[in-house]
Amino acid sequence: MFKLFTKNFWEVVARLILRNKIGILIAIILVTIFFSSQWKNMRFTYTEANLLPDDHDVNVIYNEFLDIFGEEGNLIILGVKDSTLFTVKKLNAWNQLSEDFKAFDEVESVVSLNDLQKLIKNKEAEKFDLVPFIKDSVASIEEIDKLQDELFKQYPFYDNFLFNTETKTIRTAIYIKKDIVNTSARKDFIMETFNRKIKDFEAVNNLDVRVSGMPYIRTLNAQNIVDEIGLFIGLALGITSLIFFLFFRSFRATFISLIVVCFGVMWTFGIIGLLNYEITVLTALIPPLIIVIGIPNCIFLINKYQHEVKLHGNKVKSLQRVITKVGNATLMTNVTTASGFATFILTESELLKEFGIVASLSILAIFILCLLVIPIIYTFLPYPQERHLEHLNKKWIGGFVNWTVLMVREQKIAIYGTSLVLIIASIIGMYQIKISGSLIEDMPKEEEFFKDIRFFEEEFDGIMPMEIMIDTKRKKGVMKLSTLKKMEELEDLIDEIPELSRPISVVSLVKYSKQAYYNGNPKYYQLPTSQENSFILSYAKNSSSDVNLLQSFVDSTGQYARITTFMKDIGTDKMERIEEDLQHKIDKVFQPADRFNVTMTGKALVFQKGTKYLVKNLAISLSLAIFLISLFMAYMFRSFKMIIVSLIPNLLPLVITAGLMGYLGVPIKPSTILVFSIAFGISVDDTIHFLAKYRQELQANHWKIRKSVYAALRETGVSMFYTSIVLFFGFIVFTTSSFGGTVALGALVSATLLFAMLSNLLLLPSLLLSLERSIANKEVMRKPSINIIPVEDDDDDDDDDDDLKDDKIS
Repeated sequence: MFKLFTKNFWEVVARLILRNKIGILIAIILVTIFFSSQWKNMRFTYTEANLLPDDHDVNVIYNEFLDIFGEEGNLIILGVKDSTLFTVKKLNAWNQLSEDFKAFDEVESVVSLNDLQKLIKNKEAEKFDLVPFIKDSVASIEEIDKLQDELFKQYPFYDNFLFNTETKTIRTAIYIKKDIVNTSARKDFIMETFNRKIKDFEAVNNLDVRVSGMPYIRTLNAQNIVDEIGLFIGLALGITSLIFFLFFRSFRATFISLIVVCFGVMWTFGIIGLLNYEITVLTALIPPLIIVIGIPNCIFLINKYQHEVKLHGNKVKSLQRVITKVGNATLMTNVTTASGFATFILTESELLKEFGIVASLSILAIFILCLLVIPIIYTFLPYPQERHLEHLNKKWIGGFVNWTVLMVREQKIAIYGTSLVLIIASIIGMYQIKISGSLIEDMPKEEEFFKDIRFFEEEFDGIMPMEIMIDTKRKKGVMKLSTLKKMEELEDLIDEIPELSRPISVVSLVKYSKQAYYNGNPKYYQLPTSQENSFILSYAKNSSSDVNLLQSFVDSTGQYARITTFMKDIGTDKMERIEEDLQHKIDKVFQPADRFNVTMTGKALVFQKGTKYLVKNLAISLSLAIFLISLFMAYMFRSFKMIIVSLIPNLLPLVITAGLMGYLGVPIKPSTILVFSIAFGISVDDTIHFLAKYRQELQANHWKIRKSVYAALRETGVSMFYTSIVLFFGFIVFTTSSFGGTVALGALVSATLLFAMLSNLLLLPSLLLSLERSIANKEVMRKPSINIIPVEDDDDDDDDDDDLKDDKIS
């Protein structure tokens, strides 16, 4: 009953498409115009990818920190490591550069050498006065020598903040206004005004200025993503159309395919705009993915059309059969591919949800476009010439297919042995896979800003902010001497960890106050005693200080304090050990526990936790993909045995890829997590095509198993080879990226799909032959609910002829 309904359904679809071709084309153009109008809603992301759900504990703590202390990622750092900086002309120019930045509306404040001030004890007024190290400008080398002596030897408060006393590296801190940090205004300021200012300064003063900080890194990283979208789309179009042309040797067919996938890309951008999603490092991959996935659809449909035309010479009947015979198969394979992406929708990560929604909708959209546009366009075109059909008789493709048949017929033991060895080796490799929670690992290694990140890591022990927030649970509890001592003890422990920079907090300011009270003697740079505390703090309270350090590290109520340190780019394992070590030290230092609430947070920690969260979701999303596709196979074949047989050749490539990741040192990270669900959703298409054709051959050949396997292999082998080659080179496009994660994604998916093709051409037929008694009987291979490839019968020709009388489409 369902088989009859399916057959009738696709016949109705064919009539509707071919009878209403003008209306459908107009509708497609109108839909494309509508989607194009949604492009204005697209926006490029101005924040880091938050991989965690909004209600996750780590996000809750981080947002609480931001509510109290404001945006932490608003700092841009300038640095110079050059002995010639300490000359009158260049040092004054450096200080003037900092002064110039203060004039910009986008800048909240600037702290440079010119802004550093000495706390000087004023006995008469019983307060501290602020006296600048540099008044206006330096006039002589002697002044510079004195300045270096004071900064590098007498005032440890500023050490590792604006300079490195050992290497004499100098830096300037520029704080961007917090309300523009996550907006397009930040990008406009950095890409235009800021960069131009730095380049002009470098040219005039012959100094190499290093730039870093989260706003700067994020801006240039986002710009690289934008630039690569166009690159990927261009390369994907170029490579897939070239391969398509080499297969078909037809400019006409190639051009039609390009039109279809270009419409698909336009619809994809429209879907992103319609849903008001940001273009992230993941959603930026979808437009070229649609090209890569869409071209095999075109190959399948056009190949079927040309095959039919060559068979009986009737163009109209050929187009009807393209829809009725291939439409169902194409729908099923696109649904399974979309399912692989759609599993990400069920995760709690907004980033992955958006990727899954846009990708799955776009895949279904490109299927609809292929099914509608290709048959309609061919109704307007003349009958294909002989040269357009030559590819159907290519001997080298036949040679490849004959090789697979020979291997399956005579080398089954070798195929099983090779598969077993690969499985064992891959499992060993899987145990070597590491998880990466690095914020900068995927960034372009050749870009100047990445080299600057490494420079600041080396000079100042890291740039990734890690925050420790102390809640004293009472107002003004931070400034109690007992609390300050606990904070100092924790800072000393942090200072012993080589992966972390020297911590900065209110403790340093209180130490500096005591040094100032004792006339700037550096040996008094320490916390005051209980006797000293009252009168030193009274001096501090009487001071009309413009220094914002206290405000930056203690909230307005005095209940909350922060300790800021910076982390080097280290692996997730190391980061977790450091976190555990710090938590143990925090629990030990801040006693009694009920009087303090101390939490660790910061962008580096949030990203690392997000990566761990995604790894857990990898197993969930992949399991869901396998489960959904298994349900589909069960509904299609009505056999548990066939589900197992169909899954084995598709799971083997995933295991091999995971093993390769371990051997090659490719870590599990947000980008490589996608590989498995994507590859599984795509590779299972070949299995569906082969098994559907195999069942059809069994029925046609009166359940002669070997004959049916070889016939199915010969017919589907060509299309598997065509589509796999297109997919392989299509995903290879991503290896041209400057982002390490995108390169890994492209290479791994390409490799997985290549393994999947060989597995479906060699292992799957071998399993069918070896298990012929248990799975090739009529009970197991009974008529399915869905006919992927309808069995052609004698009535088909009559039905088609009747349709032709009604349909005037030529």
